Amino acid sequence: MAAGGCRPRGLRAAGGWAPCAALALGWALGWALGAAPPHRCRPDAALLPPPLRRLAGAALLRAAVPRLRGGWSPCQLYRYPHTAAAAAAAARPNGTGPCTRGWHYALPAAGLRSNLVTQWDLVCTSRWKVPLEQTTHLLGWMLGSVAAGLACDRFGRRPTFVVSLVLAVPLGLSVALAMNFIMVLVTRLLFGAALAGAFLSLYVARLELCDPPHRLVVTMVAGFFWIAGELLLPGLAVLCRDWRVLQGAVTMILALLAACWWCPALLLESPRWLLATWQLERARKTLQALAESSGPSSNEGSCHQESLLAELESLSEGSPQPRYHAVCEIFSTRVIWKNSVILGFAAFIGSGIRHCFTRNLDPHLPHFFSSYFVQVGTEVAACLFVCLTAERFGRRAILLLCTVLTGISSLLLLALTQYLLDLIVLTLSVVGITASHAVAMLSIFFASEVLPTVIRGAGLGLIMGASFVGKAAAPITAIPNSRGFFLHHVVFASFAILAVLSIMLLPESQGRSLPQSLQDGESQRRPPLFHRPPREDHLPLLAPQGIPHDYSRLAASTKRMLGSPAAPRET
Repeated sequence: MAAGGCRPRGLRAAGGWAPCAALALGWALGWALGAAPPHRCRPDAALLPPPLRRLAGAALLRAAVPRLRGGWSPCQLYRYPHTAAAAAAAARPNGTGPCTRGWHYALPAAGLRSNLVTQWDLVCTSRWKVPLEQTTHLLGWMLGSVAAGLACDRFGRRPTFVVSLVLAVPLGLSVALAMNFIMVLVTRLLFGAALAGAFLSLYVARLELCDPPHRLVVTMVAGFFWIAGELLLPGLAVLCRDWRVLQGAVTMILALLAACWWCPALLLESPRWLLATWQLERARKTLQALAESSGPSSNEGSCHQESLLAELESLSEGSPQPRYHAVCEIFSTRVIWKNSVILGFAAFIGSGIRHCFTRNLDPHLPHFFSSYFVQVGTEVAACLFVCLTAERFGRRAILLLCTVLTGISSLLLLALTQYLLDLIVLTLSVVGITASHAVAMLSIFFASEVLPTVIRGAGLGLIMGASFVGKAAAPITAIPNSRGFFLHHVVFASFAILAVLSIMLLPESQGRSLPQSLQDGESQRRPPLFHRPPREDHLPLLAPQGIPHDYSRLAASTKRMLGSPAAPRET
């Protein structure tokens, strides 16, 4: 009996974690699709003088392609004088010019024998199209986060997740079947938007089924599932060999995931959101399903569950109209608006400044896999660090520490790179990447805890959108041949210092219940830096008792709102 009671909770845990691996595959695809392999121009015998046109093999290559330190020129061919005297003397080249017969690529690139770069020759004068594609995909994630956040607060967490996941399947197939580069840009933008919608709605639904002692752990475990998906990508790329096959394989994984989501036990609708928006009948049914799937409980817990369900049933008899809140209501608040701006700013900085550190790794890690695995390794380190410290010392203190480490590493590299040993530069870069990833990850998690339930989806969508705008800053600076990198580094280093000052204005969410209404969000105050509030709530996702006592307080609060003569009845 106990084992049977544990099974639904295990399904719900899997439903909150397993999709992260599939979504991570869709996110990381861009790394492989846009990886530029080493390349050189194909020799063009028509550009050579007649005595040299009979050459072949290595001799033809030496006569046609300039030799640079470290290899052949990737974008130039020799030009020869074509006068009769020069041709008779087999003259030396008198200049260089662009490639005329395409390129030869050193394959595989990122495990693939064909990707976007080799398919449409996105090198040399067309290399700006690769960062354009990356920027477009990130723009899709930003738009998808904002749109899904609005949908979460209006239609619910589970419907938004399922619809986003279902839409990702045909959009992913459209990417695989794209006939030209413009079609790739459009379909990759929409594919990224669908993935972002699934990620955000799953993130919010998972968080709202947790109590304070377990919210961080459950979210970090989901982060490790995400990292596992990123680690699977290189192996999948080696197996698929072609970018269209790889895109199709990832899409099929998403299709399998969508096909399994008919089972409500994998992801229940958030009871917190249902209660906060006065959908009492749906909340009663959802809480009853939680109670029935949680196995046997004590007499006290059983009485508590029955009384709560009876109270919700009596409240729902009056048929109160659901009340939804628009994201624009944030602008009429003071505390919620301040917290949202600070955490959105921190997420933007943490994501945008990472390129300033990864650029220092490129000369030392020239191969795709080595660079990729180092960056994924820093994500593992950041997740472990946040998991071990944020619950002990508080969200605000650890966010402040990570932002300080990010700013110091950035300033040292900005001012002293040419004077430091390579080992020190590498160490500072790795520390900076790890700290900046922790800043972005913890800012989003922190925001999800301080935003009230009625606007949590839309508010978190805006903050995640700011994070993706920060990520997009790196490929944007690469479009004009990376000439904006120094300014990029200066701006984000300055922003990091400003973020250190603003983080001190945040409240502390460690050990506190999630705010439900706008009034709850406005009542949050800034405690001392290392203040540790008492723990509250119980966990419906993992705890042996089916319905947490926290929902009793939510029901009582809902009852008071419904009984208030000034309570609006708007839809």
